[in-house]
Amino acid sequence: MSLPRAKLVTNFPGCPVEATLSYLDGKWKGVILFHLMDKTLRFNELRRHLPAITQRMLTKQLRELEKSGLISRTVYPVVPPRVEYALTPLGSTLKPVIRVLAAWGDEFVFCSPEGRELRISKALSAPAAELQP
Repeated sequence: MSLPRAKLVTNFPGCPVEATLSYLDGKWKGVILFHLMDKTLRFNELRRHLPAITQRMLTKQLRELEKSGLISRTVYPVVPPRVEYALTPLGSTLKPVIRVLAAWGDEFVFCSPEGRELRISKALSAPAAELQP
């Protein structure tokens, strides 16, 4: 029986894309990294950026990102406790990847029905070369 991707940390049997995606595996990890790209955030600030996530899931995703070395967690000994999350130097190396994902989302992911119609027709009518970065 093979290990789940999330459990692999040093030896990946697949291609480099699979190895990279194992660090971003999960619905929220990429979004968390996106919000941490420009600044350090406290736990509740992250929750405000991700209103659909539960506290338990955010905690789980943050712990996995910390364990993989992509983010750091700093606890300040004050009352009430203050916890801040930031990208590590390793996590910062993913900034170009996250920026490309964000640019693709800006171009092809749609929030309103009108925008969706416009962008789909643009994508379908454009030659493939125009859609390349």
